[in-house]
Amino acid sequence: APSCRKESAEYKGRANLHVFEDWCGSSTADLRKNLHYPLYPHSRMTVQKLAISPQRTSYGLRIFGYLHPYTDGEFEFALSSDDNSELWLSTDDTTLNLQLLAWVGKTGSEWTAPGEFEKYASQTSKPVRLSAQKKYFFEVIHKQNDKGTDHVEVAWQLLDQGFGFKVIESSHISLYVDESALLVSDVAQIPQTAASPQHTATKQQIGSADMLREDLRDTLYRVPLVHSTFLHDVLPDCSYKPSYTIKNVPLYRYQGVQFVHMSFIYPNDYTRLTHIETENSCFYPKRLQLRFARYMKLDLPDMQDIGEQLNKQYHMQMTPKRNHTQIQRLKDSELQPLERDSALPEKPKEIGMKMPLPVVEKSTHRSGTDTNWSQTFQINHLNLQAHRSDQIDLGCNISGNLLLHSSEALPVVKAFMKQLKKKQFTLVRVVNVVKHVDAAKGSRYLLELELKDVNGQLLRLSHYVYAPILQRQHSLSFKQPEPHLKLCNPMGFQWNPNANVHFIVPVKNQARWVQQLIADLEQLFIETGDLNFNLIITDYSSTDMDVKKALQKSSLHRYQYVKLSGNFERAAGLQAGVDLINDDNSIVFLCDLHINFPPFIIDTIRKHCVKGYMAFAPIVLRLDCGVTRLEARGFWEVNGFGLLGIYKSDLDSVGGMNTKEFRDRWGGEDWELLDRILMGGLEVERFYLRNFVHHFHSKRGMWRQSSPGYR
Repeated sequence: APSCRKESAEYKGRANLHVFEDWCGSSTADLRKNLHYPLYPHSRMTVQKLAISPQRTSYGLRIFGYLHPYTDGEFEFALSSDDNSELWLSTDDTTLNLQLLAWVGKTGSEWTAPGEFEKYASQTSKPVRLSAQKKYFFEVIHKQNDKGTDHVEVAWQLLDQGFGFKVIESSHISLYVDESALLVSDVAQIPQTAASPQHTATKQQIGSADMLREDLRDTLYRVPLVHSTFLHDVLPDCSYKPSYTIKNVPLYRYQGVQFVHMSFIYPNDYTRLTHIETENSCFYPKRLQLRFARYMKLDLPDMQDIGEQLNKQYHMQMTPKRNHTQIQRLKDSELQPLERDSALPEKPKEIGMKMPLPVVEKSTHRSGTDTNWSQTFQINHLNLQAHRSDQIDLGCNISGNLLLHSSEALPVVKAFMKQLKKKQFTLVRVVNVVKHVDAAKGSRYLLELELKDVNGQLLRLSHYVYAPILQRQHSLSFKQPEPHLKLCNPMGFQWNPNANVHFIVPVKNQARWVQQLIADLEQLFIETGDLNFNLIITDYSSTDMDVKKALQKSSLHRYQYVKLSGNFERAAGLQAGVDLINDDNSIVFLCDLHINFPPFIIDTIRKHCVKGYMAFAPIVLRLDCGVTRLEARGFWEVNGFGLLGIYKSDLDSVGGMNTKEFRDRWGGEDWELLDRILMGGLEVERFYLRNFVHHFHSKRGMWRQSSPGYR
């Protein structure tokens, strides 16, 4: 262990420095939320004194090593930084006895000027007795936001001398470990202390993001499926050829996105990002943003009191304007009947007469004597979802899934259960209904239900049904025929619950993210026990880690590795992974490196990929800078189709990845592939997938020709 080694000359005069770049926030708590903290920093280097100012923004750092006191005595430590920071010191040379001595802030709003050690009481420590014959492990954590003069410094003073605080110089520090010859993937030497524990996900508390609340969809994959033999003759078979497929219809480049339609979901899965929504024009168009009169009607006053109200208004208007002479004249004519002032509104002629209603404005605060605090109103159901269409809105990225109303979803479930009861199944609950609209021929539904069989066993049904548009015949009537709901089995359109799913990820010099991907999929295997998924990594000769060795050391049940050479090319990397797959009846999931997969992802991919009919392009939530999955703050990646599930045979039939045109660039290869998928006669299922996130990551060293890691 590093703490047991003898101090050598090359270790003295420096301390270890780990830098975590491009991470937002101001507090040390924000730094600890970083997915790669503390094991996978962007940079591992050394510093010669405990006072640094790299002149950068949005980073976090960790300085650690050994402190060597120059004499015996009681020392007081001080810390200064912009923004928050912490100083930890052990009682000996081990990491086990680390204690927090001083800090600048906890909330992220606190900061100091360079060398300002007395702004907060927490900046200075209590006296600590140290010995010159010993060394002490120390650790400094610092978080800098996107503004201010970045700096952090640690100073000390011997209480007996009283010379004031001095920054700790190189002669009093030494390295914890020499990391100069290590790869990014080598992390065994990095101390994990009370100050910097390894990042672990914590259970989300019910809070700001509705999408993070528990939902039956999240765990439905654990319930055993109803065996397919029970479903063979429940519904009659029918042909299925949607009107919106465009096989052999030529498209202009990137026109295919206009032919992809969103599916409708029941019940509400709360994918609308309400916790970050303010005046969202996606949901509140201008015509509704200030006026809700369509839904809100003010109640009319009681008409029998209208006369009293009018007279009251008359006196209120006239009285303040009268002088002494006018008052005397009024007294002289008190017995004369009042004449109606021409400025007052006419009294309604009949009780049922409608009065014009004022415009009701959003967030309007009225004040004054004319405010009617007893005013009441009536409302109609406000369904802003009805204003949305199933076309993809590329300008809206927080609105979430289109919702299917219960009045449409439940009759379909009822019609299906009416036929299924012959098999002695009873309905426990409706978990999920996904509708894909075809106004010309009839809509398709995925029904996901919890059932009980005759023995009381809980089972799940995830089954596609089709509701073709049929017309009731009216031979003796001239009325327009009414649509009639009759369900059938769409022939050929059924998913395979046992299909192999291959996640294909091309990489180059992204060690920290490759390690995270492997760890995430190890956890996915632990939670699902699914033996039929496979990770394929195509590696453009990474130099920051041994990717193949990392896969061999992992607990993944299945994986494949292929080493490529040259510059990073996403299209070619994906195609190299596809070429490793020999089974045409398996599903390819083209994937990015920075994705976090919910446990239900494998089952979801299988359900929405249908061989010869349908590919699946789920919409992922791209997290904001400095945000973790558990906070779910970001935006839906509406424009991206790079995350795509499709059967190997279907991908081959449309020509695979375009490796010629997208040889030296990427960005657009996903839309180009989408064009060919649609022209091949397939449809693409598209909806927002809850708890499916794209981690924020630094673009440093990526997508640039000058980057040694990529170009």
